[in-house]
Amino acid sequence: MRKGPHALPSTHTFAASRVPARRHGLRGNARMSAPISHPDIAILGGGLSGRLLAWQLIRGGARVALYERGDADGSSAAGWVAAAMLAPLAEAAVAEPSIVEMGAVGLERWPGLIDGLPEPVFFQRNGTLVVWHQPDRAESVMFDRRMRANAPPALLRGGVERLAGPQLGEVEPALAGRFQEGWLLPNEGQLDNRQLLRALAAGLAKAGAELHWHTEIAEGAYPQAGLVIDCRGLGARTALTQLRGVRGEVARIHAPGIGLRRPVRLLHPRYPIYIAPKENDLYVIGATELESEDMSPMTVRSALELLSAAHSLNPAFGEARIVELNVNCRPALPDHLPRVQWDGARLMRVNGLYRHGYLLAPAVTGEACALAQALMQTTSAPSGQAFDWETWRASRPWPDLFRQA
Repeated sequence: MRKGPHALPSTHTFAASRVPARRHGLRGNARMSAPISHPDIAILGGGLSGRLLAWQLIRGGARVALYERGDADGSSAAGWVAAAMLAPLAEAAVAEPSIVEMGAVGLERWPGLIDGLPEPVFFQRNGTLVVWHQPDRAESVMFDRRMRANAPPALLRGGVERLAGPQLGEVEPALAGRFQEGWLLPNEGQLDNRQLLRALAAGLAKAGAELHWHTEIAEGAYPQAGLVIDCRGLGARTALTQLRGVRGEVARIHAPGIGLRRPVRLLHPRYPIYIAPKENDLYVIGATELESEDMSPMTVRSALELLSAAHSLNPAFGEARIVELNVNCRPALPDHLPRVQWDGARLMRVNGLYRHGYLLAPAVTGEACALAQALMQTTSAPSGQAFDWETWRASRPWPDLFRQA
């Protein structure tokens, strides 16, 4: 959090390890860690949601097995192709109020989830800057109206600062003189998604999770465990027939010397973009969102739109080196809201985080973790009393997140 009107960035790299190792886990390209005879919980899908849920459960004392069709890095997961911006207010302009509320909770929870991982994870909380070129000022009016309509008053208080040209240059020197006005959303943040995925894999291995990389689980052929939690994203479409993929495209560039201090969103009627500065002069640029499950490489048109918009933000980006152009598909349900589903027995499903994965993951997986723990406690209770689903669901902060199949 900033301690003055325009203080320097609040940036942290978490690296402390507080989880004791129960046994040696994954090393190098190992396929799996030491097996657990009968895990309490088997998690299918080791992308962002699966890893983060496993991390919370194992820290809570559960014996966990994780099955992932891809590698330990997470390079085949939707969460690999992301900017990992933690911006609930900025997302309020395009998202439901419940998304904004869960995102605000997630932003506060991320430091505690990262703390204790055995590898460093870049986390920054220095706000989001929203700017526009003057011909596109109408976009700023609509953005402001939607943001204020969908965001809770508590989040707006102290969360929006209007900047005139000189103030904007003070806040973000790399953009000095380029924009006449903008908004600073000072409480928002970001993290490094790829560092996080790797650190979660290392943390789970060190904590004694049974890790099965390069292992795809067919629908219905679930491993033996007290509880099975399906976090496979689009891999669960056989069971969740309304699930669809929404294509996302990002560019990664290396641009020394520009020095953006925080993520910037450029409003535009045709191609609004975001550009998120990471460590070592790496920038992640994204915007495109296509109703398509096409996983083919990025088109020339999409690449030109992303890179041209970045160049319009600061012409110095014209000298940047393109490191990567990448695509993936995000799992979405028809209402664009996440879901935690229980079948009434031993199967849960966590899905539908759509384009808000890193923003929502702490809240959604936290609620899934609470349900899993409640189910395990009921199963182990000597009285044999049945789990009271409706009462439990009504007690949660977002009851509509939960469904019973």
